[in-house]
Amino acid sequence: MKKIITVVGARPQFIKAATLSRQFKLIGIDEKIIHTGQHFDANMSEVFFEEMEIPKPTFQLDINGLTHGAMTGRMLEGIEAILLQEKPDGLLVYGDTNSTLAGALAASKLHIPVIHVEAGLRSFNMDMPEEINRILTDRISTVLFCPTDTAINNLKREGYDNMPIKIIKNGDVMQDAAMYYAAKAEQKSDIIKKIGLQNFVLATIHRQENTDYPKNLKAIITGLNEINRQTPVVVPIHPRTRNILAQLNILPEFKLIDPVGYFDMIMLLKSCEMVITDSGGVQKEAFFFGKHCITLREQTEWVELIDNGFNLLVGSDASKLRDAFGYFKNIKSDFSLDLYGKGKAAFFAAEEIATY
Repeated sequence: MKKIITVVGARPQFIKAATLSRQFKLIGIDEKIIHTGQHFDANMSEVFFEEMEIPKPTFQLDINGLTHGAMTGRMLEGIEAILLQEKPDGLLVYGDTNSTLAGALAASKLHIPVIHVEAGLRSFNMDMPEEINRILTDRISTVLFCPTDTAINNLKREGYDNMPIKIIKNGDVMQDAAMYYAAKAEQKSDIIKKIGLQNFVLATIHRQENTDYPKNLKAIITGLNEINRQTPVVVPIHPRTRNILAQLNILPEFKLIDPVGYFDMIMLLKSCEMVITDSGGVQKEAFFFGKHCITLREQTEWVELIDNGFNLLVGSDASKLRDAFGYFKNIKSDFSLDLYGKGKAAFFAAEEIATY
């Protein structure tokens, strides 16, 4: 039986990892999970793992609240010790966090094959720590599972065809998760009843380039206020961002709610008219649930959403945000297009890992 060590560091990575964990169990791969603790999340209680049917971590490193360098260094040290003890056949990482890079570095230095799920993504913005993490992780990986043709083409442009690395397009495990949990969310969530709205726009704001720069934040809130006068806007907001709004005396006219769990987020996505976000994952989830998305960034890793007319980039420009909202209010799109594997990404990846 093959033994795989999976490294995760944040709640979204657990949700992604659950898709492959289910497949590993079905085909007999022994998986052990390391949780680095990168993002402390009070919602990750016993109930979280039970409701989401996610295997609990075998190892907990509890590393968080440090600078990028200190955090990555301590993770590298902790993961290396576990790998020396466990001697796995491979190490699996997801996405682009510091946990992703630390896991890949630890394994590659011990000559343990590195499997990178969500490989090949590029924003072409080296100011983002995530961009550095994903580029470096791709380069030291053994197997790269790419969600889209765009990701494959990014790797080809960077010369990966000439490297001893296996590149596979398997689809996006986030679509697997969204499809799997959608029915459960109907039973578990009462968020729509709580907010008391049937027709609304869902918005999320969390990136530092938007929350930590007053000019950008004020422009986004101005744009959302204008949209709210036409259609109610609902924003799950982190306490830190709520405090920044209060300090800057920025007054949202729309509905602010506390951060929500995954089931609640699914129901908000299923029920809303449109999505406005600066999150990478939420852009895709909007598509999974058949909603147009306006992205509060200057670039996105998910360019196929732009190319196919499901997403518009507006940065932090209030007038562009308002115009994009007006545009999407008046068009219909075919969301049946297969961009991300139709929920089979984890199956294809697990089958490949089993035979590698």
